[in-house]
Amino acid sequence: MESAKSNINGHQNVIVMRHGDRMDRFEPLWASTAERPWDPPLIHDGKVRAFHTGQRISSHVAFPIHRVFVSPFLRCIQTAVEVVAGLSAVPSIDNSKLKVAIEFGLCEILNSLAIKSNVAPKDGKFDFSISDLEAMFPEGTMDHNVDMVYKELPQWGESAEGFRERYVNTLKVLAQKYPSENLLLITHRGGVSTILYKYLKDATKRLVNYCGCVDLRRRDGFGESVDFEVVTSHGVSFREHNVPIHDPVISQSPV
Repeated sequence: MESAKSNINGHQNVIVMRHGDRMDRFEPLWASTAERPWDPPLIHDGKVRAFHTGQRISSHVAFPIHRVFVSPFLRCIQTAVEVVAGLSAVPSIDNSKLKVAIEFGLCEILNSLAIKSNVAPKDGKFDFSISDLEAMFPEGTMDHNVDMVYKELPQWGESAEGFRERYVNTLKVLAQKYPSENLLLITHRGGVSTILYKYLKDATKRLVNYCGCVDLRRRDGFGESVDFEVVTSHGVSFREHNVPIHDPVISQSPV
């Protein structure tokens, strides 16, 4: 049984966030010489944006973040490193006991819609050195006792239905596993979009900027049902006219 934590109004809170600005979107020739062209790092501005996002979360939300779960792709790992530093830079909320874990269920959509076939591994196998990725975080931050929701990466060529189900299932399983803790999930644009569409219950097309995020609150507090409402969003706009979605954004339709 998880110990009681400091949650606002007795509710579990989960923030689902996109990574920062990726190298290959700003340096078009980067992939042509990269050893892992499918796994770009952040540019400097992306790291700065991620750090400031961590500061914003710590300064503007009324609850601490207890756990960070992150996709194994380098751009997400580097984003998480900066966000954790930003969270710790603001003394208003105690994030000193924050723990981090890598989660395969939050990884990029493994098909040619998200990763161009000419840069994807020819054998369809995406390899990650988990120990090297974990070493990028401050000592004592990683929680090595956490079991991944998805023990293996999806197969290359996963379907749209498959990746949407994966993102939603990862959110629900992690929320249920740590019901009295507030979570930050650092993933990809597809992950944030999937969660937004799932819990706002409409087909409106939205843009998710770098470090854009959706703030969720569990409807039943710490109960048995894993059901969320969208409370706020940041860095998310309507696709048709690029108008930001203003806070607060409340889901009106039950799941």
